[in-house]
Amino acid sequence: MLGALPRRGNVNGRRAVLVSVVVGLRRSIRLWLGLHLPLESGGNHVPVATRDVSGRRKGLPVSSFRSSPASSTMPVAIFTMLAFLGCLAAVPASAQGFGSMAEPDADGDAFGPIELLPSANPQGPVVLDGPYVPGGYGEEVSSAPFRGAVDDLWAARPWSWHILPGNLIWTSYLAGPKEPRFATVWYDDTGSDPFNPSVANGWLWDSTLGGRASILRYGTDTPLHPQGFEVQIEGAAFVRLDPAEDRDLRSSDFRFGIPLIYGVGRWQTKLAYYHLSAHLGDEAMVRYPDYPRVNYVRDVIVWGGSWYALDWLRLYGEVGWSFFNDGGSEPWEFQFGTELIQARPTGIHGAPFLAVNGMSRQELDWGGNVCVQTGWAWRGDHTEKLFRLGFEYLYGSDPQYEFPFANQNRAGIGMWYDF
Repeated sequence: MLGALPRRGNVNGRRAVLVSVVVGLRRSIRLWLGLHLPLESGGNHVPVATRDVSGRRKGLPVSSFRSSPASSTMPVAIFTMLAFLGCLAAVPASAQGFGSMAEPDADGDAFGPIELLPSANPQGPVVLDGPYVPGGYGEEVSSAPFRGAVDDLWAARPWSWHILPGNLIWTSYLAGPKEPRFATVWYDDTGSDPFNPSVANGWLWDSTLGGRASILRYGTDTPLHPQGFEVQIEGAAFVRLDPAEDRDLRSSDFRFGIPLIYGVGRWQTKLAYYHLSAHLGDEAMVRYPDYPRVNYVRDVIVWGGSWYALDWLRLYGEVGWSFFNDGGSEPWEFQFGTELIQARPTGIHGAPFLAVNGMSRQELDWGGNVCVQTGWAWRGDHTEKLFRLGFEYLYGSDPQYEFPFANQNRAGIGMWYDF
């Protein structure tokens, strides 16, 4: 009924509607109470509350209601229906909005535009951002900052402060055996078993549990190859299990470091510190109690450089000098390599990769090892997160430093995740 009231226009029309509503309500109340209430003055008397001799207010006499046939327990639904019908009968048809619409006002608008409420059908969670469009390989990327980053990875962009940015200026070497990441490799090694040199190692299982993260950056915030100054932390545990011996823990190396990074254009450089210590596995100590445990420890200052000759081709090298050595460690080490991998998002189909890493150490009379990895890689749509499956071959010194003078000739399959 109230929705029939005009929003704008004739004030007298709205006043007439209100008067009609009041009159209708009075008629309905008369029907319910069974009282002869006059519409004009001079009619029958309406019972009112009185006061006793002490001045206290007294209610209406009960008899006045008992004498009324309507004072019995009439259902409330009848009263509601009568009230509604009385009000409706008193309102003019022109004001009810039935039949013809109301006449336009001076502005040419009767009641204003009809505004529909939103649909009440369940539509899932409310999305405040724009729709997500994957930026796969060969597809157009719709995210505003991401589109430019994909078009030109090395363009100059504004620098600003960023706390805990989600990507890295300097990334871990793909084929580096001692780089922090999540990784696992199953391989067959024809090298001699350090616990029993007369036999080959056979199948072993190496895993890396760690990662690299950016803490603070003054530079760009592009999702691919950001530039600027950056403070990182890195850490990982490198463990070796022996599947032939109930997956006994043979050894575990631990590494922690703090790299300081500067990158501009296709060039990146780092000045870093890292600590590395090697430990013999507890099951191995029980199974081979006569094996001489090596307390291999080194604290190293590293300077390195990286250059992207092409978007998908990286060359790098670094030199490390250890100021604290134990367990056969000597100060100098060198590491170098190359990586061929798609720099942009790969989409669901992925893309091939190839990585080669070499290491030379003073304690081995400048010998070392070479590691080659190849396979298939997937790079995230709006991040540099990288997941790889593939083949690995390593020849040379054992990368588990609990066995610093042992050699390996191994080949196997692996899974690597850089986040």
